[in-house]
Amino acid sequence: MNQAQFDKIKNGKGFIAALDQSGGSTPKALALYGVPEDSYSGEDEMFDLVHQMRTRIITSPAFDSKYILGAILFEQTMDRKIEGLYTADYLAEKKGIVPFLKVDKGLAEESNGVQLMKPITDLDETLRRANERHIFGTKMRSVIKEANEEGIKAVVDQQFEVGKQIIAAGLVPIIEPEVDINSPEKEKCEELLKAEILRHLDNLGENEDVMLKVTIPTKANLYKELIDHPKVVRVVALSGGYSTDVANEKLKENNGLIASFSRALSQDLNANQTDEEFNAALENAVKDIYEASIS
Repeated sequence: MNQAQFDKIKNGKGFIAALDQSGGSTPKALALYGVPEDSYSGEDEMFDLVHQMRTRIITSPAFDSKYILGAILFEQTMDRKIEGLYTADYLAEKKGIVPFLKVDKGLAEESNGVQLMKPITDLDETLRRANERHIFGTKMRSVIKEANEEGIKAVVDQQFEVGKQIIAAGLVPIIEPEVDINSPEKEKCEELLKAEILRHLDNLGENEDVMLKVTIPTKANLYKELIDHPKVVRVVALSGGYSTDVANEKLKENNGLIASFSRALSQDLNANQTDEEFNAALENAVKDIYEASIS
């Protein structure tokens, strides 16, 4: 593990950019960016276009380590290059930004009010390649929709089980049990989730450190205990479908919780913008999310 990167993520001021929309969500991400589905044919063209979008974001002067601590990449992005360097190397060497990799394979069908992760059958191979590509940590997402104790326990058990495999490979896992912002039982889900996470954190071994990625809680500062836990490197928040403004306002109510926004970061970016317009829009989003993260 890179100690300088570890220290930056643990103690740095700023937030983590999520640039990891994968196969299923890519058409939607491109459409929001002003590239309609009928303007490309096939997956190859689609992934070329989304890499162009991510390259434009990452190479923008607004994508600055003064505000951004790390960036979460999709596997295809890790294997592609920006200005002749693999993406993670470009982030680390040219930008001073710590690279993470999304490793989950999407969500299983809903059961007990939750969606577990689909099995990650090639995880060992992915982690080997992640190390080769100088990735610092990983991210994997599950979703909680109901305050079902059995379901929430299953989500957290699975996350930590996979997380330990990632730690054993020398990487830092971002454990992401998202609570659906539209759940009528959101607050109750969060109480149950916090208790389950604490139980697992207390059982981690000496060199087993994790990060957590959570939905911004209904009750402000609910996750303070997680943020302060000695086994937790950092707790980051997803925007979860909230607009940038709403997500930022909610984030400000939670001390020590920093952003790891995807849609809220890129919602005002468009393929048809001039570089000047694009960079200005990105700079506005970056600065607003940064301010919310350090408040």
